[in-house]
Amino acid sequence: MSDDLTPVDPFDLPEWLGIAEVTWSASAGLRTGYAVPGDLTADGHEPLACDLLAIDEAYPAPIAPDAVRLRAHQAWRHGEVHLVRRDGRVALAVPGTSFSADLVLDAFARLARAVGASAERYAVLLRIGDSGR
Repeated sequence: MSDDLTPVDPFDLPEWLGIAEVTWSASAGLRTGYAVPGDLTADGHEPLACDLLAIDEAYPAPIAPDAVRLRAHQAWRHGEVHLVRRDGRVALAVPGTSFSADLVLDAFARLARAVGASAERYAVLLRIGDSGR
């Protein structure tokens, strides 16, 4: 279980996330597991490392303490997304154990809302990946 899933306040994120045309690009495929690394970018700004984290993954061991999972589920239920810092990177803690394209789009729409932006200003570039099976 990761011990560094500390909460991140959306207001502590770079201001450009709320005003620029933002693209999240996956560095790995959605089928590769519970953590999908990626970066948020916008013209004229330094990229921000931002990952997706399926917070309910529990095999072979839970990836998050119960308190973090609870906060992620509470945020999701209220139309928000719980942001954490994991291994020095921002991560969107999303309920579930894996990702679909629809779930990723929903997660980044919630991030846009959290930073005061319209989801229309956000784009997502996915990689399919291999499930390893």
